[in-house]
Amino acid sequence: EMDMINRAYMEVMAEGDAKGRVFTFPIPTYNITKDFPWESENARLLFELTAKYGLPYFQNFINSELEPHMVRSMCCRLQLDLSELLKRGNGLFGSAEQTGSLGVVTINCARLGHIHAGDTDGLFARLDELLDLGRDSLEIKRQVVQRLIDSGLLPYTKRYLGTLRNHFSTLGVNGVNEMIRNFTGDAQDITTPWGNRFALRLLDHIRKRMTEFQAQTGHLYNLEATPAEGTTYRFAREDRKRYPGILQAGTEAEPYYTNSSQLPVGFTDDPFEALSRQDKLQCKYTGGTVLHLYMNSRISSGEACGKLVRRALTHFRLPYITVTPTFSICPKHGYLSGEHEFCPKCDAEALAARAA
Repeated sequence: EMDMINRAYMEVMAEGDAKGRVFTFPIPTYNITKDFPWESENARLLFELTAKYGLPYFQNFINSELEPHMVRSMCCRLQLDLSELLKRGNGLFGSAEQTGSLGVVTINCARLGHIHAGDTDGLFARLDELLDLGRDSLEIKRQVVQRLIDSGLLPYTKRYLGTLRNHFSTLGVNGVNEMIRNFTGDAQDITTPWGNRFALRLLDHIRKRMTEFQAQTGHLYNLEATPAEGTTYRFAREDRKRYPGILQAGTEAEPYYTNSSQLPVGFTDDPFEALSRQDKLQCKYTGGTVLHLYMNSRISSGEACGKLVRRALTHFRLPYITVTPTFSICPKHGYLSGEHEFCPKCDAEALAARAA
């Protein structure tokens, strides 16, 4: 029955809507374990869907230390390491379904790099201040929400959740690439050996501080590569007003910061170069991250897509990946592989009509 439901779901998602557009939700996460049935009919459908639209996300249980029952995917990025619950003595039974993230505080790393250009000690001192501020705000939020639960103002939450004891306080980073560019006067970025080491040092420092926060507060903390879909633009626009010389990605009219510690947009279209450059960085996140393997067009076949995913998860340790092929949608002809400013089928019809 489970296979039938899975198959029906994938067939509908692979079809798209009436105009060939992708259904962007729900986003399915597939746990890829050592005994994953790569040759099954459902696996064929899964990778054909991925080759076309790139919708599914893949959790790596082949080359990581975690087991599927130890992780919960809460959305397209947030991952909760339930082994933290085990360490606290709460066990997984019962606690696993009563966990989540209480809130997220995202650090504007690009501004840090600009203000403290060339001053490593100053940068890390200010980072500590911001992390302390993030901890305090999340602790206050925890107290307020728990008070609302206890006083009966959140009756459904009280009935099904009861307590926030198993909830994580989440800290995240944004614009690490721009931080390195600003810090070094654009001499380095995250793609250089020095820049990569500096990014690793930053993430290790945050992880160390979060361990201290857990000891201080008795509450769970995790580090997430926050999606920052809106935050990245807001950070960039605010910084543009306050710091005119700051280095940013994007255009003059639409500046943004590179997501978390990702490679700059358009840096490479080789998925294995992206994997090798991001592997160590991606493994630093305890609260979720995802690496997008960008493709210029639809992958040639589901079989080729399956081989790509299998090789990526077997040879690299990063926890979570998704394949992202580029495609266009024509109002008349629907799905078109690759990026097209104008529909080639419409152009061909117009030329044929003109010739006739």
